[in-house]
Amino acid sequence: MVIGIIGILSTMVMVSLGSSRFKARDTKRIADLSQIGRFLSFGCITPEAGAGEYDLKELIQEYKSKYPQYANAIPSNIKDPKSGTSDNSQYTYIVNEDNHCTLYANLENVDEKVTLESITKPTPGGGTGVFESILGINGSSKYYQISN
Repeated sequence: MVIGIIGILSTMVMVSLGSSRFKARDTKRIADLSQIGRFLSFGCITPEAGAGEYDLKELIQEYKSKYPQYANAIPSNIKDPKSGTSDNSQYTYIVNEDNHCTLYANLENVDEKVTLESITKPTPGGGTGVFESILGINGSSKYYQISN
């Protein structure tokens, strides 16, 4: 009987901690994007290759080599806490021909409140907040974007 009660209690604790891990990683994702997003408030950055879709790591490397005086201001360890690697941050940057851009990441918390209801994909010029789209790399259909 005692073992059964302990089993039930430990299961409840594990379930509640799992949700906290998702939320903590989503908080890191939002903080990472917000940190880089401050640079976007000065205007979008168009990489040498032109308009398109880029992993944030590519953009950071190019920016640091192009503007070495700002290299120390940009953290180099920014990557998705679950799916990011040393080669691929899993944070995506899109810049279009009109020089509008967006930086976005897939969240884990499926219960995250959608604040950008008018979009269903990352949209340059579409605002800052959470939108819902297809299932992403982190197992949810919720995404956070910062857009200019």
